[in-house]
Amino acid sequence: MSIFRTKSVEASMADADESEHRLKRDLSALDLTVFGVGVVIGTGIFVLTGLAAKEHAGPAVAVSFVVAGIVCALAALCYAELASTVPVAGSAYTFAYATSGEIVAWIIGWDLLLEMALGAAVVAVGWSQYFASLLDTIGWHLPASIAGGDGAFMDLPAFLVVAVLTCVLVLGVKLSARVNTVIVAIKVAVVLFVIVAGLFFVKAANYHPFVPPSQPAPETTGLQATLWQTILGSAPANFGVVGIFTAAAIVFFAFIGFDVVATAAEETHKPQRDVPRGIIGSLAICTALYVGVSLVVVGMQKYSELDPDAPLAQAFKSVGADWAATLITVGALAGLTTVVMILMLGQSRVLFAMSRDNLVPRGLSAVHPTFRTPYRITILIGAVVAVLAAFIPLSALAELVNIGTLFAFVVVSIGVIVLRRTRPDLDRSFRVPWVPVLPIASVLACVYLMLNLPVETWLRFLVWMAVGFVVYFAYGRRHSRVPDHPSDEEATAGTTPRAS
Repeated sequence: MSIFRTKSVEASMADADESEHRLKRDLSALDLTVFGVGVVIGTGIFVLTGLAAKEHAGPAVAVSFVVAGIVCALAALCYAELASTVPVAGSAYTFAYATSGEIVAWIIGWDLLLEMALGAAVVAVGWSQYFASLLDTIGWHLPASIAGGDGAFMDLPAFLVVAVLTCVLVLGVKLSARVNTVIVAIKVAVVLFVIVAGLFFVKAANYHPFVPPSQPAPETTGLQATLWQTILGSAPANFGVVGIFTAAAIVFFAFIGFDVVATAAEETHKPQRDVPRGIIGSLAICTALYVGVSLVVVGMQKYSELDPDAPLAQAFKSVGADWAATLITVGALAGLTTVVMILMLGQSRVLFAMSRDNLVPRGLSAVHPTFRTPYRITILIGAVVAVLAAFIPLSALAELVNIGTLFAFVVVSIGVIVLRRTRPDLDRSFRVPWVPVLPIASVLACVYLMLNLPVETWLRFLVWMAVGFVVYFAYGRRHSRVPDHPSDEEATAGTTPRAS
C-alpha cells in the first residue's frame, strides 16, 4: 500500500455528508472571526510584549508585531484558499491528504495533536496561575497542594477549567460560540481599556530611541542555542534591526491559533465564503490590538524597566494606577479561557477527520445524535488535556507548540501550489494572489522562524515525529480507507491515487 496515496477533495466532501459522521452547520463568518480572536488574544498580549521590548527590540516592538503579523498573514491566505476549496473538518490534515499524500497528512495530524492538545494544557496551567492571583487579590488562598506549581500534588483549577470547557464543547458548537463571544467581549474590552487609558500616561521620552543601538546578547551554547546559531556559528545580538526580527520570532507565537478557524469549516453555514473571512478578519483585528497595546506600554514605561512577566499590570502600577492591575488580570483570565476552549475544539475536529479516515479507530468519530458534535473524541481530548494540565510539568515543552504550528504552516503553504497544479478545475471562492510567489514567501518566513528555535526543541520535535511514524506503520497504514488503486466507481466517488 502506497504511503503517498491521496484522498481527493470530492471524497472528503462525500465523507462530510455521511449521516453518522455529519456535523451540524451552525456557524457564521462572525462566529468564526470571534473564534479566531478568542484563540489568538491570550498570554501573548499580556506577557510577550514586555519580554520582547525589554530584551530585544525596545520601543520598536510594535514593528516586530507588524512583521510577525505579515508572516502570519502569508500563511493565513494559504489557509483561506484551501479551506474554501476543501471545506471539511481537519484543517491542515485534510489539506495535506488532498495534496501531498497520506503519510504527509498523518505527519500533520500527529503534529497538530502536539500543537493543540499540548497548547491547551500549557494555557490551562497559565489560566490557573491567573486565577490564583485573582483569588489572592480578594483575600482567598488555595491550599498549596492543589494550586499547582512546585511541590503541589495537582493543579486543581487547571483540571476543573478543562472539564467545564469539555462539557461546553460536547453540548454543541453553537453554545461554544456563544460562550466564546461573551468571554471574548470581556477580554477585548480590557485590551481596549489598556490602549485608551494608557494613552493618558504616555511620555514621548520613553520612545527615544525608538530602535535602540545593537548590542551583544548573552551567549547561549549547546542545546539552548538556536538552530540558526548552531548552523552558522553566529553570535546573538539584541536591539537594532536584528533585534526587531528576533523579537518578531518571539511575538509570532502570540498569533498562534488562527489556523483553528479552518478546522470548523464543516460546521459553517457557507464555508467557502465565511472561513476566509473568519481567518483573515480575526488576524487583522488581533494584529491591530497587539500593535496598539505595545505602543502604549512602551510609552507608559521605559522599555528597560518593563516587567517581562506582567508588563501591562506593572506599567499601570508604575504610574500609580494599581487598581488597573486587577482589571488586567480579569482580562487575562478571560483571554486564556477561550484559548483553552478553542484549541480543544480544533483538536477534536482534526482527530475527528483522522478517525473518519480510519487512521485512528473509526469508532471515535461517532457524532452525538442530539448535539451533533464528535462527543467521544471531545471527551477523550478533554481527559488528556485535563490530566496533562493537572499533573505534568509543561513549561519545558511549551516551545514544541511553536515548532508544530510553524511546520503545519509550511505544509499548508506548499499545498496551495500543489493543488493549483494537480486540480486547477476545483472551484476556489478565495484565491491566494501571486502564486507561487506568495506561498513560497510564506514557507521561507516560517522556516526562518523555526531556525530561531532552540536545538533542544528541534530534538524533542523529531522524537515526537518518530513516535508518530511508529503509530502510523503499526495501525494507520493498514486500516486506511483510501485505496491505492481505486476502481472507476471509487474514482467517481472521489478517491484518487497520487501520481508517481
